[in-house]
Amino acid sequence: MSSLPPEPIDIVVAKWHHFMQGQLPGGLEELLDDECVFFSPIVFTPQRGKEITKLYLTAASHVFPGDADGTSFRYVREVIQGHDAILEFETTIDGVAVNGVDMIRCNQEGRIIEFKVMIRPLKAINVIHAQMMAMLEKMKP
Repeated sequence: MSSLPPEPIDIVVAKWHHFMQGQLPGGLEELLDDECVFFSPIVFTPQRGKEITKLYLTAASHVFPGDADGTSFRYVREVIQGHDAILEFETTIDGVAVNGVDMIRCNQEGRIIEFKVMIRPLKAINVIHAQMMAMLEKMKP
């Protein structure tokens, strides 16, 4: 019995987990398509292109993972089908419970073409908004 090769989305999700753990050499460069679109839970309009998507996802990787401030980011559920993955996460930031999903779509080449983040409850969105704004400001050249 031969096993089938992994689908592009399986490879993308594995690389995404490595990125979130700080273990993806080259960061998001090889993972994102040049025409990637990022949908933020805060910003109304889609953010188009690899560079702006890299900026938002890199800032998020600093805001969400386990830091000295007691953040405890973890994925608690994954649903993968076709070229899509939905990764549910939980964490606590500044004493606020955060629950959300990362919705990832990839192309046949195994590059992310769409990344959408949804967060609940409203109190969590407000905390994430403040943290992301501070991180994006810090990342400015």
